[in-house]
Amino acid sequence: MALKPISRIAAGVQASTTLVIDSLFKQMKAEGKDVVGFGAGEPDFPTPEHIKQAGIEAIENNLTRYTPAAGLMQLREAACYRLKTDFGLEYEPKQIVVASGAKHSVYIALMTLCNPGDEVVIAAPYWVSYSEMVQQAGAVPVIVTAEEEQDFKISAAQLEAAITDKTKVFMLNSPCNPTGMVYTREELEAIAEVCCRHNIYVIADEIYCNLVYDDIEFVSFASLNEDVKNRTIIVNGVSKSYAMTGWRIGYSASNPELAKVMSNYLSHSTSAPSTISQHAAIVALKGPQEDMQVMKKAFEARRDHLVERMNRIEGVSCIKPQGAFYVMMNMKNFLGKQMYGKTIESAEDFAQLFLEKGLVATVPCTAFAAPGFVRWSYATSLAEIDKGLDRLEEFIKNA
Repeated sequence: MALKPISRIAAGVQASTTLVIDSLFKQMKAEGKDVVGFGAGEPDFPTPEHIKQAGIEAIENNLTRYTPAAGLMQLREAACYRLKTDFGLEYEPKQIVVASGAKHSVYIALMTLCNPGDEVVIAAPYWVSYSEMVQQAGAVPVIVTAEEEQDFKISAAQLEAAITDKTKVFMLNSPCNPTGMVYTREELEAIAEVCCRHNIYVIADEIYCNLVYDDIEFVSFASLNEDVKNRTIIVNGVSKSYAMTGWRIGYSASNPELAKVMSNYLSHSTSAPSTISQHAAIVALKGPQEDMQVMKKAFEARRDHLVERMNRIEGVSCIKPQGAFYVMMNMKNFLGKQMYGKTIESAEDFAQLFLEKGLVATVPCTAFAAPGFVRWSYATSLAEIDKGLDRLEEFIKNA
């Protein structure tokens, strides 16, 4: 007898399109091939020593038991301290909910806000998991795309045009993965006016807030005014700023009612993240911030080098990102053309061929709502960046 069908929602979740190239990259590496990877969405720096030490001390002092579902009080206080110090935002610990990474915080926020059938407007290009998480909540993703000519940033008018009577949430990521672009205060104010007028919530994913370059001002969405703050769930964490991706600590800041529901949701799903990681995160948020500045300077130098060199290579181009650690390479010139006996019909085709023939792994951006682009992460050394760009030149020249 055939088993009954599984959940339609679960069955509808798509595997990441980037995994095909990632698994091929790992297989080639395991075979001993000299492949270079630019897919990483994490800093290549080690977690700073004082933060690692805090984790070690937590283990040695037997601080290894369950914590409240919303996280340790000291960690929620540390998040409040960081939000106040960095952005002038006033939150109480009861408004902070700690989760297993910023990704988890986005998921919990969507599960808290969305009813089946609600629409969630997503500014694109966007990180691939957003639309999948919206659908897991039973809601409908509405994608609003900004082109490269707009610096990959949607306008308030575009947002306005996408809103219907079913719109519940707007999802904003600044600095953005995959584009690295940062919304200005004026752009955010115009978007906020639309959100307030239509009475919609905002999930502001600000995980890359500390990685902004060229002395550009980063503006936290919730800092615009009280109405905006009340309807915004800020998502942040320690993964990118403190090179702590594997520690899995994210947090959200929101109005007390939303925070309570998110905390309840966590209490019946994952509960709080690792207690050891929470103790390390307290030190990250409240301790010295110099390591972060060193990392930021290195990223900025790498970005400048990568962008300058990439724009000298015939057939490809990129605009200079303002934050995060990604560059969007425009490869539209190769669409429909033959390379190595194969017709390039998509960014996936280009990326797969570049890995097979050029021994370089990148991330095709079709699933990020940016067909015709390939993402490079510069969370790797200048030597590796040069090696990758040398191979790109050869790959294009020999095609």
